[in-house]
Amino acid sequence: MTASTTRRPAAKSRIAAVGAIAVAGTMLLAACGDQTKNGSTNRSSAPLSDLLPKEIRDKGVIKVGSDIAYPPVEFKDKSGNTVGIDPDIAAAIGKQLGVTLQFQNGTFDTLITGLRSKRYDLAMSSMTDTKDRQQGVDSETKKKVGEGVDFVDYFTAGVSIYTRKGDDQSIKTWADLCGKKIAVQRGTVSHNLAKAESKKCTGGKKIAIETFDNDLEAQTRLRSGGVDAGSSDFPVAAYAVKTSGGGKDFQIVGEQVEAAPYGIAVAKGNDQLTKAIQAALEAIIKNGEYNKIISKWGVGAGAVTEAKLNGGS
Repeated sequence: MTASTTRRPAAKSRIAAVGAIAVAGTMLLAACGDQTKNGSTNRSSAPLSDLLPKEIRDKGVIKVGSDIAYPPVEFKDKSGNTVGIDPDIAAAIGKQLGVTLQFQNGTFDTLITGLRSKRYDLAMSSMTDTKDRQQGVDSETKKKVGEGVDFVDYFTAGVSIYTRKGDDQSIKTWADLCGKKIAVQRGTVSHNLAKAESKKCTGGKKIAIETFDNDLEAQTRLRSGGVDAGSSDFPVAAYAVKTSGGGKDFQIVGEQVEAAPYGIAVAKGNDQLTKAIQAALEAIIKNGEYNKIISKWGVGAGAVTEAKLNGGS
């Protein structure tokens, strides 16, 4: 998720992807396998298998922590399978490495802790690569709270505000939220932006921020009229606008802001695993498989052209 940390300067180029997202999502529900289950991989066809730590290579599984309630990036289909942009990219990476990337559901704001405790080997959950996260710094207090993580960057996304359709409450920018209520997922960049903007509000008109464990709960709150607006990463907001209520529930207002990379997070010190993931991502970018996945989901404007390490700011 575009998540916990400060975020970035305005980006406007992705609105053309909105219509394609829902169509592609529907097609892929049937096409994608469930990445949460163990599966055998033919090592002979895995060119980068030797790059992995022996322990992981022998197990044949990389455990991936993810908040699987963020369509179209990661979510459950009607059969309960884990599908979306992240699972598809993870599956392609797994083929290069000769292992299965096994998604395990968790609350977003606990994923980095799960890396530290070795519950997960990776965290892949629309997580924004930021310097604060790399350094283990709390984005609000700026205090050191952990060892930090390394990121392999695989996508770029900004943050959007959306409202009930036909009821934009005169909201066009974050400043327009002063005196209004917003629903966000806890620990995300949308949450941080709302808190930062509220501090700027004058005349006692702060932003009333309601936080939820996942973005779908925040959407439900907005849909019911309990708040004036919601905010999430652009791909997620666009998908909600296109699909919720058959496209009748929500609308995006204003421009997306804070464009930054999503990263696959690895605990500090796991350099061999980090380099293996980076090499596998680079391989699928070069062989075209990455672009096929991104195109299927209709989010080509967020594609990266190289697998950068810790490219966030």
